[in-house]
Order: sequence, then C-alpha cells, then structure tokens
Amino acid sequence: MKIVLYTFCFFVPAFLFAQNPKNVDFKTLDADLHFDFKKKEISGDVTYTFKVEGKKPDTVYIDAQNIHFENVKLNNKKKTGWTSTSKLLKLYSGIKKGNNTLVVHYSATPKQTLYFVKDGDDNQIWTQGQGKYTSHWLPSFDNVNEKLVFNIKATYDKDYTVLANGKLTDTMTVGNTKTWQYRMEKPMSSYLAMVAIGKYHRWRMDAVSGTPIELYLREEDTTKFGSTYRYMSDIFDFMEKETGVPYAWGLYRQVPVLDFLYAGMENTTSTIFSQDFVVDEIGFNDRTYMNVNAHELAHQWFGDLITAESGTHHWLQEGFATYYALLAEREIFGDDYFNYEMYEIAERIQKASKNDTIPILNEKASSLSFYQKGAWALHALRSGIGDEAFKKAVKTYLEKYAFKNVNTDQFLAEIKIAAPGYDTDSFKKRWLESGTFQVEEALNILSDSGFMQQYFAVGDLQDKPFAENKDTYLEIMQSVAYYPVKEEILFQIAQVPFADKAEIVRAAMQTNDIKIRQAVARTVTVFPIEFYEEYRSLLDDESYITREIVLNVLYKKFPDKQAELLDLSKKWVGFNDMNLRIQWLTLAYASKTYHPEKKDDYYGELIHYASPKFESSVRQNALSNLLYIGKADPIVWQDLINATTHHKWQFAKFGKDNLRKLLKKKGYRELIAGIMPDLSEAEQVKLQQLLDEK
Repeated sequence: MKIVLYTFCFFVPAFLFAQNPKNVDFKTLDADLHFDFKKKEISGDVTYTFKVEGKKPDTVYIDAQNIHFENVKLNNKKKTGWTSTSKLLKLYSGIKKGNNTLVVHYSATPKQTLYFVKDGDDNQIWTQGQGKYTSHWLPSFDNVNEKLVFNIKATYDKDYTVLANGKLTDTMTVGNTKTWQYRMEKPMSSYLAMVAIGKYHRWRMDAVSGTPIELYLREEDTTKFGSTYRYMSDIFDFMEKETGVPYAWGLYRQVPVLDFLYAGMENTTSTIFSQDFVVDEIGFNDRTYMNVNAHELAHQWFGDLITAESGTHHWLQEGFATYYALLAEREIFGDDYFNYEMYEIAERIQKASKNDTIPILNEKASSLSFYQKGAWALHALRSGIGDEAFKKAVKTYLEKYAFKNVNTDQFLAEIKIAAPGYDTDSFKKRWLESGTFQVEEALNILSDSGFMQQYFAVGDLQDKPFAENKDTYLEIMQSVAYYPVKEEILFQIAQVPFADKAEIVRAAMQTNDIKIRQAVARTVTVFPIEFYEEYRSLLDDESYITREIVLNVLYKKFPDKQAELLDLSKKWVGFNDMNLRIQWLTLAYASKTYHPEKKDDYYGELIHYASPKFESSVRQNALSNLLYIGKADPIVWQDLINATTHHKWQFAKFGKDNLRKLLKKKGYRELIAGIMPDLSEAEQVKLQQLLDEK
C-alpha cells in the first residue's frame, strides 16, 4: 500500500500561434510597464527590434490577446500600416529589409496570465506564462521558437518590490512610485517572461561559481527562510556540476506568491512558486520546497537555455527537469531515497497505464507521461549507457543548442556519439513511442539496490499469514532498514487485531522516526485504552499531518477525552492552509460538552476563513468543514459561488462541484437561487450557469 504524494502538474502548451516568415527575426523587446490594481489593468510602451533578410514579408505578426493598441510606429514613420484583432497585432506596411524598430503603446485587462491578488491589506501582482500565454499581458510571441532578449521596466508603489527577468540595473523613485529596470543579455521564449510585485524581504547567497542567488519571502514569513530554502546552494552547485554547463543567465532568484496556479514556474532567472511551500521547521517534515525548487532550477537549463521546438518534444523540458530534481535529491539524501522515489513514480505510471496510453512523443500525452515517465526514460537511458557517457552527451547537447530550440532526435544524436554501441532506435521505440510503460526494465534497474531488494521481499510477505511473518516483521522493525520497508510492514498489518501486532507497533513507535510513527497514526486506529497514552504521544511529533490524523482519531474514539484534547491543541495553526486551526474549530463546534457558550464564535471563525479575505487553500479547507457541519447557511453558499469565479481553477472546480451537490438536495435549489440579488455580476453569471445545467 502506498501513500499518495503531493505532485505538481503544469498545463501542457498546445503551441498554437501566428507564424512569422522565417526571414523575420525579432531580436529585442523593451517594455515600460504600469499597473492599476483596482482596475486590474496593465499598460505600457514597448519597443521591438527585428531583422528582415531577403524578401520583405507582406505582414509581420505579434501575438496580442485582447490588447488595445495606440501610437503604433514602425521605423519612426508617422503613418504605419497596422491593424489588430482580438489575438494579433499585424504590420502590413513600413517594413524594410535589414533592421527594423517598432514602438507601440498598449493597455489590457487580462482575464488570465496576469493576476491581481490581495494579500491582506496589501497587493500582489504576478504572471504565469506557460500554457496561459504571455501575449495576454505583453504583446509578444506564443511561438516558442521565436527567442528574443527581454528588458522590462516596471513602475509601481514605492513600498513594494517589483521583480522581472534579468539583472536589476537601475531604480528611480518619484513621489510615491518607484521604477525598476531589469535587463537580459541572452534571448528566451516569451512564455518565460515574468513580473512579480509584492511586499518582500530579500536574502542573497552566492553559488560556488559566483552566481548570485536572490531569495524572497513575505515580511511575515522571514522566520521560515531556513526551512523553505533549505539546501538551495547545494542544489544550485549540483546542477552546474551535474550538467557540466555553467548557469547561463547571470543571476537566479525565487519568489513565492499567493494562489499560484501550480507548484512553480521556471521563468528565466526568476522562478515563481506557490506560497504552499513556504514552511516552518515542523512543516518541512511533511512538505518541502526541495523537489519543486530543484525542478524549476533544472529548467533554467532544460527549457530556458534550450527549448523544445513543439509540444511533441515537451518531455525534453519536463522529463529532464523531473529527473534532474531527483538526482539533486539523491545527492543530498542518498541512493535509497532516490530509488524509492523512482519506484513510487513507476508505480504511479503503471497504475495509470490502463487509461493513459498516449506515448511520450505526442503533444497530447499526459503530464504524468511528460514529467515522470520522461524521467524514467532518462534513468533507463543513463543506466543503459553509463554515467560518464550520459553526462558527456547532455553537456554537448546543452552547449550545442544553447539559446536555441531542440527536438528529440537532436538529443539522441548526441547519445549516439557518446555511446556508439547503444541502440537509440530501440530506446526510442520502447520508451518514447510506446504507450506501454517498461515495467520489467524499470524493476530490473531498481533491483540493483539492496534496499529495493529488501523492500520487494517484504512486499512478497503480504500473501502469507501474519503468524508466519510476525518474527520477521519484528526483526526488521528493530533493524536499521530504510523507513519505507517499515512503513510497508505497518500497511500490511493494518487489519491485524491490535493484540496480535502490539509488539511490532510499539517497536515502530520506538524508532522515533517521524515517517514511521506517522504510518502508525494512519494504520493503527483501533486499539485498547492501555495504548492511549502511547498513541497520544504522537500529538507531540514534529508533523502537522501526524497531529491532524491523531487528534481526529482520539477525538472520535474517546469522547470523554475531548476537552483534554481540545485544550491541548487550541493554539495549533498548521500549514498555510491552517489545517490544524480549522480542524480544531470544527471539532470544538461539534463537541456537545466543550464550551457550548462559544459555539457561535467557533462557527463564526470558520465563516471568516471561508471568505475572500484568505488564500484559496484556507478558504477551501474552511468551506469543506462548513459543508461537513451542514448548516443551511446563505453565507456559505455565497462563498462557494464566489469560489467559482476564482482564477485558480482547482478552487473554482471545488466551488462548482459542491454547489452542484447542494442544488440536488431537496429544497436547496430555491434557497440558493434566492440569494441571486446579493451577488456580484460575475457571481450571478456563474450561479445561473449552474442553475441552467440539467
């Protein structure tokens, strides 16, 4: 039995765009940007340079989604032939051979890609280009093969920090506003352009190579710096060493934002990631930024330095980033950690294989295929040709195609050179063109690990009677075996009566390993009062997940202990989603005897956390618990309706799904429809759509 791990998944781009003639090459984009948070508007002046070789084209295109243009000038001519649609800016006269300069003024109120988010009384503004298209907020190029140098100047309130791609070369403060000038030296695809604005504290460290690394957190999160960015310099140094290619972009920075759409995004020089990964020392034991951190950093080579020429070759970005993130973790945590991660990935792929049959080399492949199956393909390749040949091929591949676009055959050509005896055609057919996961090959690779051999051996015991395995289980639990082996034992004996397995359970508790003790919390939920104090000790573990599980189990199993348990946990908060505080409020409200005079206060605090004042993870957690409580509460319904308008699709889906359930309950349809006049226009539209569903 396995625990589902937190995974991240990005939108896979469809690569639909307007195509410029091949003899038109855009070189630079200089933007001077201004933001209006209240109107959710961006405006600016943009200067482009491009070169035309050979015959002049009839038309030159720039992608611009629902953007309003004024003062379009080409080569400083007063009259420039241009027009715009809801998707494009088209230049049809004034183009000349050789170098051209285009200047435009524009404004837009993007419905996607540029997001205006409240942070309490403060603001955050940030972008997400991949899969959403930068051309919604900045006239640019959805074609990833059009690479150019971006220089972004942005003006905003002087009390905020403004970040963009590249090096900060100048700032200027005028009154209450401040202008930040960022410059790049090398070209990149437009989907990697970024802006992030918020109130942040900044730290700096330097890599062994001398590359400056800037790390940002909100002011209220400064105590979480060490736990959030742990091993940052180790990961950076490893990537340069492992690829054999120095970091290409001059500096690297990372910044978290609220309600980000995904786990992270590898904007060139400047990764944006989810606030969910900003953790304290206890949170680090349950959920770390490390893998996402390494994944996004790896993209600075695989995706930013070299970019897949089309969606068919998307694995060259995501498969590589996934694999190199795991290699970085192996460097820090060791081979056993790495092999177990690869095993769990293999298990996920195999479980999905009944329905997920599209091969990696297909633009319609799943994220699981591009990311995790792609990582396994690389591991199989590396195992087949050896570390030295693999590293040599990757280094040459990166150097040869730096700042260019690539395809799979170009990568495999470097493999052929580095390992001339290896059959790359067979590899391509097995791993990239087949929808079938190569289970046997993967297991053979894993079986080289002594730890995995022991893990597989323990897995084989589950078909035997418990009595035959008991001594073996106990011996392993008391040994120095790696924790997944001991976890597997606990999962196997989950249904065994407590009296029969008590010695093994107590041995697991005595390991003092957080993960093993958490496995006890998950699997031992029926036990006698004699085990109460030992089980209760799990509430002291440095794990928010363990505490949530154990508090829930003890609260339900021992009603007479509810007051004691609630008093013990009343100051807990937990992760950024306030999992422990929201759990506590729900349990305190549900208890028949715990401070009945404060029931309204507990419920009111839950309602408060469900409101738009909070990040979606907090709101969803609170709403889930309010729905569990089950009051017919118009405030809850309105917050659910508001959720359907949220930019984060996962939260919007949560709102829609739960409203659909409520609308099917007897009498609720009329009640919910009755609050229509109290809703905003956007909320009314969403509710009406749900009411119109059949």
